[in-house]
Amino acid sequence: MDEIGRTLDAYEADPDSYVERYRRESVAAEYGDRFFDVLPGDRILDVGCGPGADAAEFAVRGYDVTGFDLTPSFLRAGRERVPNASFARGDMRRLPFGGASFDAVWSCASFLHVPRADAPDTLREFRRVLDDHGVVFLSVKRGDRSGFDADSGRYFERYRVEGLASLIDGAGFDLIDAQSGDGWVQVLARVAPHGSDGQS
Repeated sequence: MDEIGRTLDAYEADPDSYVERYRRESVAAEYGDRFFDVLPGDRILDVGCGPGADAAEFAVRGYDVTGFDLTPSFLRAGRERVPNASFARGDMRRLPFGGASFDAVWSCASFLHVPRADAPDTLREFRRVLDDHGVVFLSVKRGDRSGFDADSGRYFERYRVEGLASLIDGAGFDLIDAQSGDGWVQVLARVAPHGSDGQS
């Protein structure tokens, strides 16, 4: 079983506590203004949507949101909370959507569960499902240490701004904004022009 599979098991071992913890926290409500300012359309893919806190914020603002997660308990909670949104289950490393299906990918505290070796291809998957003018938002834990958390059993990849910005650039995006503080790194980027896929 790989890192994501073990992390899924950790979430499902105590789903109610995670659902309750993440139900109240909407990063989009608190920090999303810059993201909303650069959105080129209304189709948002919320990757690693959890129990739907950010999806609910997107729906309230009138966006066409699709929540995507691997954890069944989170998807059940999301569907209950945001009945007018779509939800799908799967692994973000292999998104079950066609090319150019979305105007934005929002990935808050979820990309950090992807092992570093899989990170470039995962970002290219994000790029693949985005329209040519699409944007991506990532929020990950800041730091240099990666591995399984001893208390929760979840896997985390930690990043510095420079390292995450380099990955973003290599996947075919142009950086719009990057911030680091309070133990987190947040980046906002736009699909690079001329159809670049980061594999020049």
